[in-house]
Amino acid sequence: MARVLFINAGSEGHINPTIGVVQELISRGEEVVYFSIEAFRERIEETGAIVRTLDDQQFIKAFISGGRDYLLERVNGLLLTADIVIPSVLEQIKGEHFDYIIHDSMFGCGRLIAQILKLPAINSCTSFVQTKESFDQLMEQFYTEAPAEIVKAVEDRFHSLTAKIKEQYGVQIHSPYEAFCNPAPLNIVYTIREFQPYGEAFDQTYKFVGPSISSRLTPEHVELSAMKGKELIYISMGTVFNQAIDFYKLCFEAFGNSDYTIVMSIGNKAQIYDLGDIPQNFIVKNYVPQMDVLQYTKIFITHGGMNSAHEGLYYGVPLIVIPQSADQPIIAEQVVNIGAGIKLQMEELTATELRKAVERVLTHPSFQKAVAAIRDSFRTSGGSHQAVDEIIDWKRQYLG
Repeated sequence: MARVLFINAGSEGHINPTIGVVQELISRGEEVVYFSIEAFRERIEETGAIVRTLDDQQFIKAFISGGRDYLLERVNGLLLTADIVIPSVLEQIKGEHFDYIIHDSMFGCGRLIAQILKLPAINSCTSFVQTKESFDQLMEQFYTEAPAEIVKAVEDRFHSLTAKIKEQYGVQIHSPYEAFCNPAPLNIVYTIREFQPYGEAFDQTYKFVGPSISSRLTPEHVELSAMKGKELIYISMGTVFNQAIDFYKLCFEAFGNSDYTIVMSIGNKAQIYDLGDIPQNFIVKNYVPQMDVLQYTKIFITHGGMNSAHEGLYYGVPLIVIPQSADQPIIAEQVVNIGAGIKLQMEELTATELRKAVERVLTHPSFQKAVAAIRDSFRTSGGSHQAVDEIIDWKRQYLG
């Protein structure tokens, strides 16, 4: 049995794909100590892992203080979290032995902790991965588009932060790419190579294991048996960018009193009473059991987070993606590229445009054909079981 140190942060999109992996690791005899935030303690403890927590408010404050306008500012934000994450983790594991570390690809200073502890590392990639070349192209935009004085200030801060980390912990950060993407000797990517942009560009240290789908408890009940055979549309804008009252009312206008049955999940940043009169063919909840609902769904209107896109496609549901932020525009483009759905822009979206997009997807068989193909690829890819197969093979090479 090996002891595994798992470093993650506090986001549904980064936590959920790892739940099945942790369960599988533990079922094969590994002991997992998992760092996240208090909000996910119960979900992670159900896997059998030992949970330790980080201060998410301090983490977010440090990350945002790096700046949000340019990619290198976001890199600096991650480096600023080192003062929050690293001392907390090192203090909580003092005197403990670990055999290897699994760290999230975008949060938590996991790669730095692996180097400090001299542990072999695995990178857990819950979104699309980037080559250094594609990352450097994005960085080039910063250098060509930002004013010279901002470039100098942000660059100087990056060099100051990396120098401070080297002085404090003896760890060298060679590039912004290392700090932001955290590549490791083994990189577990929770999608298939065909869905990953430029998937052929990644070498064999990147293992595309497919979606890691595991059930999630929800406090709200939805009567699912009544949905069978309905023309069901499911609408959810995720757990982060979901305070979209105007959009929800636009959905009422587009589909109210139609022949469709609509299930709409609005999260906890909007209140149902703020929506006014709800059409009779709508079921509106703060949360719904998404994977259960998707099994009855004809079309999924989504923000295009990786979890939601994967889950919709896994259950063979075409998508209408209305991206909000982060990697969602890229995910939306990939959905369009494989023919599994349509991308719309939230700005200036009308009820007529949304209704016509739904009608187009439902009446053109090409969408269903494309979704069926990607569904089959997802389901045969292995997911969490394949991820742990790759981890165990890697462990034999590194640890014997």
